[in-house]
Amino acid sequence: MEVRRVVLRPGEAYGLRLTGRGARGYVWTWQVAGDADVVSVAPGPAAPAAAPPGAAVELGYVVRARPPGGGRARIRFAQVRPPYPDEAPYDEFVLDVEVTPGSGGAG
Repeated sequence: MEVRRVVLRPGEAYGLRLTGRGARGYVWTWQVAGDADVVSVAPGPAAPAAAPPGAAVELGYVVRARPPGGGRARIRFAQVRPPYPDEAPYDEFVLDVEVTPGSGGAG
């Protein structure tokens, strides 16, 4: 499992790409722990690709620091198959985000 750390100002965004395996029934889910109100997570633009059927495709996500800032959140992304909730995730990725207090960035 990869763990990455980023520092953002309020309003600043961080783009993230994760390998998708939708053809195999996997989707990325996320949970925010810690100061959950200092960040938001949303699907971002998908990587343009002319991949053959069944190939892995990169999926984009955007993590945005919310005002007023001043906190830490841990976002755990897990690649799971929804029909099988008891199955262990195929892949996991953790993003530790520190949001510094202060005026917002232009994100």
